[in-house]
Amino acid sequence: MRSGMLALAAGLACLPFLPALPPTWLLLALLPVALMLLPWRSYPAALFLLGFAWACHSAQSALDDWLPTPLDGRTLWLEGRVSGLPEAGGGVVRFQLEQASAREHRLPARLRLSWYDGPPLLAGERWRLAVKLKRPRGLVNPQGFDYEAWLLAQRIGATGTVKAGERLVPASGPSAWRDGLRQRLLEVDAHGRAGGLAALVLGDDSGLSRADWRVLQDTGTVHLLVISGQHVALLAALLYGLVAGLARLGLWPRALPWLPWACGLAFAGALGYGLLAGFEVPVRRACVMVALVLLWRLRFRHLGLWFPLLLAFILVLLVEPLASLQAGFWLSFGAVAVLAWVFGGRLGAWSWWRIWWRAQWTLALGLLPLFFALGLPLSLSGPLANLFAVPWVSLLVVPLALLGTLLLPLPWLGEALLWLAGGLLELLFQALAWLAGALPAWLPTSLPLWCWLLGSLGALLCLAPAGLPGRALGLAMLLAFFLPPRERIPEGQAEIWQLDVGQGLAVLVRTREHALLYDAGPRFGDFDLGERVVLPSLRQLGVGRLDLMLLSHADSDHAGGAEAVARGMGMGRVLSGEASQLPTALRAESCVDGGEWQWDGVRFRTWRWSAAQEGNQASCVLKVEAEGESLLLTGDIDQRAEQALIDLGRALRSDWLQVPHHGSRSSSSATFLDAVAPRGALISRGWHNPFGHPHPGVVARYRERDIELYDSAEHGAIRLLLGSGEGVSTWRERPRFWREK
Repeated sequence: MRSGMLALAAGLACLPFLPALPPTWLLLALLPVALMLLPWRSYPAALFLLGFAWACHSAQSALDDWLPTPLDGRTLWLEGRVSGLPEAGGGVVRFQLEQASAREHRLPARLRLSWYDGPPLLAGERWRLAVKLKRPRGLVNPQGFDYEAWLLAQRIGATGTVKAGERLVPASGPSAWRDGLRQRLLEVDAHGRAGGLAALVLGDDSGLSRADWRVLQDTGTVHLLVISGQHVALLAALLYGLVAGLARLGLWPRALPWLPWACGLAFAGALGYGLLAGFEVPVRRACVMVALVLLWRLRFRHLGLWFPLLLAFILVLLVEPLASLQAGFWLSFGAVAVLAWVFGGRLGAWSWWRIWWRAQWTLALGLLPLFFALGLPLSLSGPLANLFAVPWVSLLVVPLALLGTLLLPLPWLGEALLWLAGGLLELLFQALAWLAGALPAWLPTSLPLWCWLLGSLGALLCLAPAGLPGRALGLAMLLAFFLPPRERIPEGQAEIWQLDVGQGLAVLVRTREHALLYDAGPRFGDFDLGERVVLPSLRQLGVGRLDLMLLSHADSDHAGGAEAVARGMGMGRVLSGEASQLPTALRAESCVDGGEWQWDGVRFRTWRWSAAQEGNQASCVLKVEAEGESLLLTGDIDQRAEQALIDLGRALRSDWLQVPHHGSRSSSSATFLDAVAPRGALISRGWHNPFGHPHPGVVARYRERDIELYDSAEHGAIRLLLGSGEGVSTWRERPRFWREK
């Protein structure tokens, strides 16, 4: 039976590892094969095929619900109902729209929309909206949040920007009630932590600032401020413990058997909390796990701990196979599995503090393989932070927040409890902020498969029961995680990465011993691509320090992410064509026209038009030459600056060109392209950007000269090993079934 369950679980969990989905005819052919195998001893293979077919069918149905390609980028009038809890901040309202319909067009069942300077929205309202729709698409880099996978897991078939709208029907139903409760919570005086209380009570984390998220990430406590299995299980445990305690003291009615009532009340509390939080996928997963644990406690303890865990894993994926695309799914089940492995066979009695401390460091150690596999930051202070933060939130803040919310109709009492909960939460954030400042999170570099396997085996050995031979060897094997072999760039060559940062620019240039960043990506309000994309990608690529950050000019789409990169990484000099326009904290120096240096056999030269009249023209141009192959990085220079460089007699001829100003029609003149004569050109721009980059006329000029174009919006991050003659490789080429080419 267990082998069959394991096979079914493996089939259901295969989606994250599939480069492409099998065709429908093959899935249909698998069904009779699986049914024929069921009566025989090969039934595990049959269950694997059934799980595989169900997972692939579910994923294909979600992909089929994506916005039709002919509608990509079009503006349509549509009607729909606001679902979930709208998020407002930074002048933008973000929300989901369901039951969307438009004349003569089929629309996805769920849309994620943004409305800049839009009016307040309430869940449950029905609107008529003019929306510019886009198929799901995200930035694709060596490290970073996979937005396309997240949209697919949420079954969101399109994103869009609202241009205008009209409210048709006011808010009504359970969603409207939750939204009203959120507004009531946010109005409470909670020491500035009303947003955190809304996250704990309703699962709405939009009230947490970027600084809050940074502190939680650095201390490994993100799970405490979102409704997770921990909070749902905590409430269930409190209700179960209350009944059990009353029964032990003889205060529980003898006519009512305490164990069934304890399990029933615990599940009812977990289910009620889940409904309050919107019953999203993580909450549903937690409720399933709580139900199975209570059922195991009530009837099936003889089956051991692993059976309910495996059954919960299967049930969650049967209900929603796309849950396997989310990191939280693997971390939640992984955490329970680690605790079951460590404490399942423990002999003897331990003190509570010893159990609690052991749980923290074993979780930190046991989840290492998952953190490395998922590319998540590692919190060095996590075990210490969770040692006091988990009981603080679980035993103090959450009960007070839930009780205060329940008692809000009573004058003063509910608000007083929420005021106290907010004060406790503020004290916690102050402690966590201090800890985060001392020990920030560390984002590891990518690992070869053999290093990951060796480190994972080491973690397993370290967590094995005492007395098992080879446990000490596990500590040495863990070094494979932290000291992987470093890939060295050959002397005289340069590795080039144009990162996918949307409507902006960030190019990494690495030689054997040095690293240079040309521009740092854009920042739009709180949305900082330097922090979200550039810095994590540099870490993933093994860059621990930048010898030089060269910011072509001061525009926010080129220099906006510079401060975040400088905060998170060791930094040498900072140069710019507009040094005086940059924040003083960067201590930028002016780009020198005619500057020249060499690193590891690679030659660098900088140029800047001294007569530039505006920022784009003042861009600092960089030429990189390696083994006779060259790249020209041009920032946002326009045709006048291009002509000035030609008139000054600069050696512009290069094999590769970063297309000036994202392909704007004001740049890439025919004279300039003839002077550079590249064989390939790199464009960095945003998908469906409002500027129309690259301009069709500019693209035509490149095509007329047989210059191959590599576009970040179409290809993702772009890699070039300058001096090797290998050509270009793109990150979107890496096969993922949900990723559009």
